[in-house]
Amino acid sequence: MIDSVGNPLMWSVFAVVVLGSLALDLFVFHRKVHEVRAREAGVWVLIWVGLAAAFAGWIWLEAGSRAGLEFTTGYLVEYALSVDNIFVFIIIFRYFGTPPALRHRVLFWGILGAVVLRGIFVVAGAALIGRFHWIIYLFGAFLLWTGIGLLRKSEMEMDPENNPALRFLRRHLRIAPPGNTEHFITRIDGKLFATPLLVVLLVIEATDVVFAVDSIPAIFGITADPFIVFTSNIFAVLGLRAIYFLLHGLMDRFAYLHYGLGLVLAFIGGKMLVGHWVEVPIQWSLGVVGALLAGSVLLSWLFGPKSGESKSGGTEALPAGEGGPGAADETPRRERQAGG
Repeated sequence: MIDSVGNPLMWSVFAVVVLGSLALDLFVFHRKVHEVRAREAGVWVLIWVGLAAAFAGWIWLEAGSRAGLEFTTGYLVEYALSVDNIFVFIIIFRYFGTPPALRHRVLFWGILGAVVLRGIFVVAGAALIGRFHWIIYLFGAFLLWTGIGLLRKSEMEMDPENNPALRFLRRHLRIAPPGNTEHFITRIDGKLFATPLLVVLLVIEATDVVFAVDSIPAIFGITADPFIVFTSNIFAVLGLRAIYFLLHGLMDRFAYLHYGLGLVLAFIGGKMLVGHWVEVPIQWSLGVVGALLAGSVLLSWLFGPKSGESKSGGTEALPAGEGGPGAADETPRRERQAGG
């Protein structure tokens, strides 16, 4: 059984903070459909990061400095991986021609699904490690392999047309013609149809499952405490919508971020593989992760393509609303594992 700093009080506080924030977000601040502008998104980024920082401070006070540093390190890694997910979300939204005003709704419900799915992954991962400790070495080897794979790719692409989830949905769902409906299900001639908005949501959910395959082992490389693993992961996911709307027009400026992520995953994987013989202090892990991510972002802004200079017709080369399903000539720039 894995020891955890999480007690009923800490789990209750976490639940109240998360559910309360989501309720305010959906039913108060974003009750009406509207396009989220950069200024509004920036405010929400500060809110979510501030909540995570406050929660880290509270963990520090309640459970000690090590737990606080583990949460901070885990949050930083998961947040960086979540930012990398934005590349794929941009491609999916542009491929389906999702109106900007409806993207917040898709991401909101997508994040609710991600919270449930990642909770399942965390419980399963903790149970496996608690029962079969050698699983940690498989996680480490997988992260090392994934990190090296990211380092070897100078340009990553994804074609939504080949996404297994999209092919499955097309075979098993009645999908309504494209339109600007705000709902996920519509009725045509007395029959229920899935709208393109629901298809986008389900593809994003399926994509998040793929992302979780490397993000969950990564956090277990920092701590095996299920409370810290789950809370840091969820706080990072909650901030994903805001960071999407803040950065979606600037993603080409992060051309070297995947190199930093590759080094981070390789570092954590190596740490897991040698953990039985060499203990890396959590302070060092936080410093290494922070330096690698900050360095990749700095290099991207100094030497990466400037706005409007996307290489190979990057994501922003597509006018908004173009490139719906079947747009075979689209050449987006990110692959990750989501393309199948």
